[in-house]
Amino acid sequence: MAIAMNDLTVSLDDSDRQTAVLWRRLEAFELDAPACGLTFTERAARENAWTLGFTKRVIAEYKRFLLLAMTCKHVVCPSDAVDQIWHMHLTYTRSYWEELCGKVLQKPLHHGPTRGGGDEQQKFFRLYQQTLQSYGATFGSVPPADIWPAAEQRFGEDLA
Repeated sequence: MAIAMNDLTVSLDDSDRQTAVLWRRLEAFELDAPACGLTFTERAARENAWTLGFTKRVIAEYKRFLLLAMTCKHVVCPSDAVDQIWHMHLTYTRSYWEELCGKVLQKPLHHGPTRGGGDEQQKFFRLYQQTLQSYGATFGSVPPADIWPAAEQRFGEDLA
């Protein structure tokens, strides 16, 4: 079975109908509240000094990350850009906990930051590499490098 989301086709095993249903719910999930003076997307763009177009792409990748987080058999690690969206979404507590976790994912998804240190750096490097591999297996393509850089770049420089 293949599910089209925007310009992306996701290849799913016929036996994995629950994943297909989850994908449709994620695709329909809207971060921007209607009739809001400053939308989530606009705020994310402003706070990260991104263009609106890039921010919309990162939000789409956040949804792909959420699918991986719910379906992979390993802990997934977001790119820095995706993590920025995740952090901001966590501050929109009703949207995150009630809408996303309660209705879309139908289970909680907690954010577990690093404890710091070399061992943690190596652990997250490996987890990120695994996540990139799972992304390719799930979505049938490599993730966009401007949002999902290689692990050496993701963990090789100070992102602050």
